[in-house]
Amino acid sequence: MKKIATFGEIMLRLSPPAKERLFQSPSLTARFGGGEANVAVSLALFGHEVRHISVVPENELGDAACAELRRWKVDTMYILRQGRRLGIYFAETGANQRPSKVIYDRECSALAEARPGDINWGKALTGVDWFHVTGITPALSETSAKLTLEAARKAKDMGMTVSVDLNYRNKLWKYGKTAPEVMPAVFRLADVGMGNEEDYQKSLGIAAPVDVEKGQLDVAIYEKMTAAVCEAFPNLSLVAVTLRESRSVDHVRWSAVLRRGESFIIGTCHDIADIVDRIGAGDAFAAGLIHGLDIFADDERALNFAIASSCLKHSIPGDFNLVTEGDVLALMKGEKSGRIQR
Repeated sequence: MKKIATFGEIMLRLSPPAKERLFQSPSLTARFGGGEANVAVSLALFGHEVRHISVVPENELGDAACAELRRWKVDTMYILRQGRRLGIYFAETGANQRPSKVIYDRECSALAEARPGDINWGKALTGVDWFHVTGITPALSETSAKLTLEAARKAKDMGMTVSVDLNYRNKLWKYGKTAPEVMPAVFRLADVGMGNEEDYQKSLGIAAPVDVEKGQLDVAIYEKMTAAVCEAFPNLSLVAVTLRESRSVDHVRWSAVLRRGESFIIGTCHDIADIVDRIGAGDAFAAGLIHGLDIFADDERALNFAIASSCLKHSIPGDFNLVTEGDVLALMKGEKSGRIQR
């Protein structure tokens, strides 16, 4: 299996119990998460050697974040210990027509204040086959954007496959640069591009006549959109788009499409009701696609593995997709009744 490195901020996630409003009762559940760390944990559970590269403070919160990654067999040797604070986010889970809500507290975090040159990329990426980043880190600060670009360039120079999940976060782009001013430079270094329709529109300016609030699954639109992405970024060997048709907070239809050259593949669609936690589903897809491309000889099976992996994430609280390859393969084979396994 390929050896993989991910780069990004691991954070403390604080959530009210069940589906309560934030501070409705005086308690919060503490977990760790973050887009790139979520991918790392998922890939480790699939059996890969994975290292997560980040910057966390040299204090008890930083210690706990690293320990949580090691718990899931993610290598933390190349996490730089410096800075003043660990990023935090508050996640309120919605219900029915009340949407879920995220509040970020990430300003002046250790990674947001890190600068190009702080991380020895030649050392941190030695022996790695695949390098994964997202559009979240470049949104934190101008220095973290430069650090992401520095990392991706080094990965390309070292001959590894680079994947970029665009992951547009409107609430984070506040330091004077917009996503379309920053993300194309990172995306031009990618071999594999991922995201949903909003990510491509808001990060790259690739037009798609889709109402992202309704998320209607009109695959003809995505066929044209992926062709436009490949034309604008000829460096890409593969482009994937996740498709979420939201019926309510608790009910979605979930699928994805993939383009490689002239080949356009429409994946399996899963109807997901009674959602436990949506957060991390896109990261579960990213990890599933990376793993699927590694173990399968054809793109269709790789895509359907990624879709099934992210489908299962909707059933798990917290950021991490705590499923194995066997769990995903079982769903791909049609085992979805939910019967107790005895």
